[in-house]
Amino acid sequence: MTRWSNWAGTATASPLRVHRPRDTAAIAEAIIRSAADGRRLRPLGSGHSFTAIAAANSDAMDLTGWTGIASADVGKGLVTVRAGTTLKQLNAELDALGLAMTNLGDIDAQTVAGAISTGTHGTGARLGGIATQIAALELVLADGTVVTCSADERPDLFAAARVGLGALGVISTVTLQCEPSFLLFAQERPEPLEQVLEGFDRFADENDHFEFYWFPYGKNALVKRNNRLPAGSERRPLTRLKEFVDYEVTENVAFGGLCRLGRAVPKLVQPLGRFASNILSAREYSDTSHRVFVTHRGVRFVESEFAIPREALHDVFSELRAFVPKLENPVAFPVEVRVAAADDIWLSTANGRDSAYIAIHQFVGMPYREYFAGFASIVGQVGGRPHWGKMHDLDAATLRSRYPRFDDFLRVRKEVDPAGVFTNTYLDRVLGTV
Repeated sequence: MTRWSNWAGTATASPLRVHRPRDTAAIAEAIIRSAADGRRLRPLGSGHSFTAIAAANSDAMDLTGWTGIASADVGKGLVTVRAGTTLKQLNAELDALGLAMTNLGDIDAQTVAGAISTGTHGTGARLGGIATQIAALELVLADGTVVTCSADERPDLFAAARVGLGALGVISTVTLQCEPSFLLFAQERPEPLEQVLEGFDRFADENDHFEFYWFPYGKNALVKRNNRLPAGSERRPLTRLKEFVDYEVTENVAFGGLCRLGRAVPKLVQPLGRFASNILSAREYSDTSHRVFVTHRGVRFVESEFAIPREALHDVFSELRAFVPKLENPVAFPVEVRVAAADDIWLSTANGRDSAYIAIHQFVGMPYREYFAGFASIVGQVGGRPHWGKMHDLDAATLRSRYPRFDDFLRVRKEVDPAGVFTNTYLDRVLGTV
């Protein structure tokens, strides 16, 4: 038995078998063996989901031996990548080809298959999540069949599998629509929260990528604006010293120290939050896109995130601000707010509507259940959809009412995995039993 835990320590499992395939044929063979013996199988990814979506108590599949770019048409920007490749590795290999992803989240530890399967996204009012950049998928189904799906080939499977929760099969390769490498001009600075909220819609529409972090108990927000520079622009990255001081020392070492102090002495959390809000620093630089999108996160936390209709943000955020001071246990981590364009992926949190994302966090080891439950209640009033890789307590009955194509997804699932080979306890809760 191999003990498995996710990054945050919120999910653990002891799979009886761990398959480590190095090609598609080996993936299919492992699935066939598991299914023949009546066992369940889950791909592990990198364990960066906060839920138990990857937890496997029977068979697990480790794809760390199945990585790298398999093929690339640089002229068309089409790149086929093996499922176990981390986003960090993918970004480096794309960079070497002169290509880039159009949009990314701020963490690159996930595998490409895990990131798309859970609906990982970045920010940008005119942009979708990573799954919207998929041109085709190759999956290995429960009977060992290897199939390809795209907008033209098995379109229903494609609409379901782009955010498929690992419930439809094991993704073998992902074909991404990339673009020529580009630079982003990054502006990060503290601004009064009231000013940020007042101009939110304008800021989101005026910038290619816009987000802000609100430190509970503080008056300021850390605002990030990232915008594309014209081709041929000069790269002006942060100096190594500035990058080390701002990100490693301030955002990881110092902030982690404040969090540990607050965990040890909870009554200090509120003044520490105000202090952190007041000492936020400004910086401007330009760099290759993935170097701007991605931030190293060295301080561990737990997280819940919901997508809401963008027009509901102000009301929801106002309720959240009123709720936080009433909590029995204070909040040591900031709240993150982002935006995304509507898409047509069946279980995407942005399906059919332009969305605002609110992510709440708590430092690992500090109480969070009252906070997360209250937040879920607030966003539930406007049909909030939980990020599939982040913590929530919703079940299939509730989620069906929030996703117009929920039953279509279940229909496809029944077709490709009628015996529930790829399910686990988490999927039984959010999708129902097969």
